[in-house]
Amino acid sequence: MREQFIAIQNETRCNRTAELKIVIEGTEYTRIFRPRERLILLGGGHIAQPLCTIASMLGFSVTVVDDRPSFANHPRFPEAEQIVCDEFVHTVERLNIQSGDYIAVITRGHRYDADCLRAVLSGTMPRYLGLLGSRRRTIALLDLLAQEGFAREMLDEIHTPIGLDIGALSVQEIAVSIAAELIQCRRAGFDRRSKSCILAEEMFDASVVADIAENEDPKALMLVYETSGSTPVKSGAFMTVNRDFQIKGTIGGGCSESAVLRDAFHLIGTGDQRCVTVNLSNEIAAEEGMVCGGQMKILLMDLN
Repeated sequence: MREQFIAIQNETRCNRTAELKIVIEGTEYTRIFRPRERLILLGGGHIAQPLCTIASMLGFSVTVVDDRPSFANHPRFPEAEQIVCDEFVHTVERLNIQSGDYIAVITRGHRYDADCLRAVLSGTMPRYLGLLGSRRRTIALLDLLAQEGFAREMLDEIHTPIGLDIGALSVQEIAVSIAAELIQCRRAGFDRRSKSCILAEEMFDASVVADIAENEDPKALMLVYETSGSTPVKSGAFMTVNRDFQIKGTIGGGCSESAVLRDAFHLIGTGDQRCVTVNLSNEIAAEEGMVCGGQMKILLMDLN
């Protein structure tokens, strides 16, 4: 198992998707480890600030681009993975945009929007490309680009006006609407079945993977492989515990973790594994103040 996590770490460090395949009670499950998707914010204005915060919370690796030093700086965007203060066109060329990237064009003016779109559309089309602006203004801009020779099929893929129509008015609400559209794009075609053999959770804490791959201290793994009803995490969530009872990761906290932690702890060094079911609709869960009312099936496994 540790060798599989070493391979996963190597793949994800190279920004490639990796898979963990594991047989549980005669069924093979697949846990996908998808590197953080990159969200590029072309424009560091007022909408970009809450959008950067929300997107980072959602697991995106956020890059903020603006040509004004007073807008492109870390105090303004503490959650950003990368901040670039340079001309938009030059930066787009240097960012090496890939088909899995997400881009929000939220600059301060029509001219800058046009420059950004020309640069993006001249390269690899990202997974998501959104353009801020009124419907009238954005239609005029897209018509201009069509006249310049950009394919109408590509222009039709641009999400504009940007964000889902939730009646947003304030800067923060507009940021929420954009984040919702990012999620909609991310989850398009996603298998939502709780009992699928493809585990639902794909994001991960790289430090937990690194601890399993690099730290040879004896430890046990707890992996949620099936859920039903309302649960604090989805299938694919995992955590570890070592002989010092130090834990990394989470499978939901509260009674859902404490119910299995000691059982997992006692497996360390045995080479064994077993499955347990945690019921979150019983009286213990209610006493803990948990509003969930489902069940989680969890694999407990010695990792050494």
